[in-house]
Parts: sequence; structure tokens; C-alpha cells
Amino acid sequence: MQRIPELLAPAGDLEKLKIAVAYGADAVYIGGKRFGLRAFAGNFENNEIVEAVEYAHKHGRRVYVTLNIFAHNDDFDGMAEYIRFISKAGVDAVIVSDPGILLLVKDTDPEMEIHLSTQANTTNWKSALFWHEMGVKRIILARELSLDEIMEIRDRTPDTLELEVFVHGAMCISYSGRCMLSNYLAGRDPNRGACAHPCRWKYYLVEEKRPGEYLPVMEDDRGSYILNSKDLCMLGHIRDLAGIGLNGFKIEGRMKSGYYVAVTVKAYRQELDKYKRDPNGYIFDPAALEEIKKASHRPYTTGFYFGKPTQDDNQYSSSQYIRNYDFIALVLGYDYERNMAVVEQRNPFRVGDNIEIFSPAGQNMNYTITQMLDEDGQPIENAPHPKQKVCIPIKHPLEKYSIFRRKKI
Repeated sequence: MQRIPELLAPAGDLEKLKIAVAYGADAVYIGGKRFGLRAFAGNFENNEIVEAVEYAHKHGRRVYVTLNIFAHNDDFDGMAEYIRFISKAGVDAVIVSDPGILLLVKDTDPEMEIHLSTQANTTNWKSALFWHEMGVKRIILARELSLDEIMEIRDRTPDTLELEVFVHGAMCISYSGRCMLSNYLAGRDPNRGACAHPCRWKYYLVEEKRPGEYLPVMEDDRGSYILNSKDLCMLGHIRDLAGIGLNGFKIEGRMKSGYYVAVTVKAYRQELDKYKRDPNGYIFDPAALEEIKKASHRPYTTGFYFGKPTQDDNQYSSSQYIRNYDFIALVLGYDYERNMAVVEQRNPFRVGDNIEIFSPAGQNMNYTITQMLDEDGQPIENAPHPKQKVCIPIKHPLEKYSIFRRKKI
């Protein structure tokens, strides 16, 4: 039977983890307050890690914790205790990139499953074998690999070594994220979790003998985002990737919204399930690509999969995301006695709004809000307050973590 890759979703906090589980992720990757490369994500307190693992395991999903900083000497203070804690919490694997951290994990908990971060820049089968001999069970391959190179790595490595690739999300302009721009320009170390994303900034050229004369890099008086990559999207290439024996498909985005997590996970889940049911007859539905575009994104690229990126894989005019829909409410539950959805506001909405209801299962549903009640059951006309609880009469029962969204005008 053909192997179907595990679908991994980002979870910047506990709510996003629960959304990822609801929409079909097989596993989630999270970070604690220390030792991970997304210092500005919500991240998890220790008690939240315990709750996250309990919740995921209850639903048959796995949890991986990032320990993928490149450590300086003082970063090891308290790390062994943290490893013992997450091991006791039942975390399924840790994601590392630093050889010293890998050794510490093996010394502290020899039974802990170890995954190698894409930050380690694994670009060939010899390196893959080396890391496997060092105790790594799964390698998250560098994003700078073509499909043919990935296939060769799979062919030349044993089945005991699992291989994972990124399939969706923001692309780093530097080699597998090994960037020093942020450190140099903003004093924030990207290799210790504090990247300021200077690759998204606007740049001009200055000739040294003409200070103050800013020259556009391109013929555009707004400047040029010369380092600004488009976002990776391999949704239309499930057949190419799933057929070569990979173990994991990874979605980037621990700093992105729960709405982004829901839309991307559901899109990849549905396509993977279609492929699993009929690998030989699988045909990609272009409508799935239109659906995934309803989440915040930059224009899409296939990255390095089908050859080295060209000038067409960067976006020079803007670093802004495309946001065609507003995430306005998250469904917390459904009152069957009163036929009402209980929702939590995420952006202002009001009576009369035409919305689309996006659910973990089933088709999207268009709906016009005709009535709203506050928590005391009193009629209200709008919901202006962040995380305001609102009851909305709707005869169709809604799943928990369904999403109300509204198209931007």
C-alpha cells in the first residue's frame, strides 16, 4: 500500500492547535517560550504544552516541539530540565537543528524521537545518512531541493529514515532560513527566534559619493522589494509529491492566524484524502486552489521543486499579503434547543452582513445575518468588541471551530 504523508500544521497557540486538529492535521508542531525559532508567535507555557498533548492524543494526533535554535553557550541553561519536562508531558518528537542540542536530547532522554529541522540545510543523501546515524528519525529537508533531488535522497536512504518537506507557506530568501540580515540591520538574531523579516522591507541603492540620493532598483518610484519571495504552494502537485515515499507534508505559519491554519489544512487534507482513495485516478480540482487563496497569502510559487526560482518567483512591487476575506467570528458551540450558534468575534460584524460559513467538514454555506443576541439574550445590531460572545439564530447545526468570514468589498 502506498504511503500517504502525514499532514503537519503550525500551531502558534493552543487555540490554533485545536483548529488544526479540527480541520484534519495529522500532527502539529509547536514551540515553548524558549529554544524555538518563532519567538514572536504566541507559543506555549508549560501547562499549555501538557494540555496540547492531552488534547492532540485524545484525537489521535501527534505533537512535535521545536528546539531548533542555533544555541550559544548560555542557551543550554535549563534546557535539559525542559527536555525532561516535555518528555514527561508525552510530546511525540522534538525538532532540532543544532548538533549540541541533538546530543543533549539523546543524553537526557534516549527514547525521545528526534526530527532534524530544515535549518540544518540537509540537501543530499550523504548528509541524510549521517544524521540518521546520529539518531535522527526524520529529516525536514532543505527547501532548496528539486523534486528530482528529493527522489534521489529517498531512493538512497533506508525506510527507517523518515523524510518531510515543506509544501506551503512563506519562503525565506536566505538559505533554509540561515540568515544574518535581521541580526545586522535590526539587532535581532533570526537563528535564535527573533527574526525581524528584513527580506520584506523596501530597499533602494545609494552610491557612496552621492549620499542621500536613493536610486530605485527597478523602474518604480515606490521602491523595490528585491528580497521578497512569493509564498510556496504545492497544493496542485499532490500526486508528484505523495508518490515518492515521503513521510510528512509541512505547512509553514506558526505566527499566522487560526483562520489561515483552518483554510490551508482543510485544503491539503481534502486533496490528500482524494489521492489516498484513488491514487491512480486522482485529479486535482483547481477550485481547491481558489479556496486556499481565501486565506492571507502572497502570490504563489512552487519554489525549487521544478527548478531554481527565477525573477518570476519574487514579488517586487509590494511585500503585502493578499487578503480578500475577513475572519469575523469563530464558532464556539451550537445550542440545539434554541437553534443558535455561539460565536466569538474576531472582526466587527453586524446584522445584515452577508457571510460565508467555513466548516471543518462539508461545503461552505452562504448566510445573511438577520438577528444577533448578546450573552444575556438581548438583541444587538453589531458586534464591535474583540472576542465578544454573540448568539446567532441559524437552523443548520454548526461544528465547533467553524468560521464566519466576509468577503472584502
